[in-house]
Amino acid sequence: MTKKNAFYAQSGGVTSVINASACGVIETCRQHADRIGTVYAGRNGIIGALTEDLIDTSRESDADIAALRKTPSGAFGSCRFKLKSLDENRREYERLIEVFQAHDIGYFFYNGGGDSADTCYKVSQLSETMGFPVQAIHVPKTVDNDLPITDNCPGFGSVAKYIAVSALEASFDVASMAKTSTKVFILEVMGRHAGWIAAAGGLIADYDVPVVLLLPEVDFDHDRFIASVKHKVETHGYCTVVVSEGAHHPDGRFLAEQGTRDAFGHAQLGGAAPVVAGMVKDALGYKFHWAVADYLQRAARHIASATDVEQAYALGRAGVEMALDGKNAIMPTIDRVSSDPYEWRIGSADLADVANVEKAMPLDFISEDGFGITDACRDYLYPLIQGEAYPDYDQRGMPRYVVLKNEPVAKKLGPFEI
Repeated sequence: MTKKNAFYAQSGGVTSVINASACGVIETCRQHADRIGTVYAGRNGIIGALTEDLIDTSRESDADIAALRKTPSGAFGSCRFKLKSLDENRREYERLIEVFQAHDIGYFFYNGGGDSADTCYKVSQLSETMGFPVQAIHVPKTVDNDLPITDNCPGFGSVAKYIAVSALEASFDVASMAKTSTKVFILEVMGRHAGWIAAAGGLIADYDVPVVLLLPEVDFDHDRFIASVKHKVETHGYCTVVVSEGAHHPDGRFLAEQGTRDAFGHAQLGGAAPVVAGMVKDALGYKFHWAVADYLQRAARHIASATDVEQAYALGRAGVEMALDGKNAIMPTIDRVSSDPYEWRIGSADLADVANVEKAMPLDFISEDGFGITDACRDYLYPLIQGEAYPDYDQRGMPRYVVLKNEPVAKKLGPFEI
C-alpha cells in the first residue's frame, strides 16, 4: 500500500474541545507513520486547502500536539465558508482535489458541523470521478448538538456544563438581591434551530431555582411568557430566563433577527436577551439584568466536561482508524449504551445521511408548558456534563494553553480566487 499524506481542517464556530479532536487525529496518524505520511492542516479551515495555505504539523513537537487536548478553540484557524453545490461551482471542488494531488494527500479529515459534512461528502464523490481517490472522513463538532444519528456532538457537553453552572451561579446572585434590586436575570445562549444549550439551563431547576426556558422548538407566546415570569417572581421573589438565540415567533421570525445574513446564508442573530428584557420591563416593570454568553460559552476550556474532552479525542482517533480500515464518506458517532451508569461506544454514519440535516430536541424532552425540561432530558444531559478536565495552570495562576508554530508548506500550484 502506497503511503499517503493526510489533510485536517477545522470548520465553523470553534469549541473548547475541537483541539482535542485535532489531537486525536494527529497523534493517531503519528502512531501509524508506516501508513500515513505528513499531516497537513488547513490554515483557517477549508480556505487553507483552496488557497494551498497548508500547515506542516510534523514541525510541532509531540508535547505541543498533546497540549492541544487542553487548549480551547481552533489551533489552526477555522472559517465560516460554505462551498457551493457541485453544479454551482464545481471549480472549487476540483481545486481541492488538485491541491490534494499536488501534496499527495489521500486522507481528508474535516472537523465541523452539518455544512462541513456536506463538503466532505461531495469531496469523496468528486475525487473518484477525477481519478484521485481521497478518503473523506467527517469528524463531528458543534456546540449546537444538532448533528443527526450521533447521540451527541463534541463541544456540546462543555457548553452545557458552562451554561448550567453559570446560570446557577447567576441565579444565586439574583436571589440574594431580589428583595430590593434585580428580580429577573436573562441569559442568552447559542442555538439557532435547536434548543439543546438552553435546555442545559433547565438543570438549575433541580436547585429549586425558578427558571423559564425559551426554546426554538416552541413558538414564542408573549402573554404566556409574561404570565410565567410574573408567577415565578410572585412565588419565589425572582426568576431566571434562559433564551436561545433561535427563539422565534409563530410566523418563524426570530426574536433577535436583524434582517441580515451570515456567510452560510443563515439569518444573522443577536440580541434576544435585550429584546426579552424589554418585554419584561414593559409588561411587569421588574428590575432586570441580562447577559449574552456568546464566545464565552464555547471557549470556556477551564470548566470543560471531562466526558466531552474524552469523546472529542476519541472521535478524532476513530476517524483515522476508520480511514485506515478503508472507510470513506462516513462520520464516527457516539452511540449511547446506557445513561445510568453512563456507557457509550463509537459507531459510524454515512455522510449521505448526515449532510445538512439538523436534529432538534425531542418533544418528550420539553415540559408540557414549553418553558422547561423533562426528566428524560435530564437523564440525557447529566452524563454529558460529568467530570472536570481542568487545564494545567502556571505559577501566575493562568492556564497553560499551547500556541503552535503553524509553519507553512511550500506551494506547488498557482493562486486561486475564492
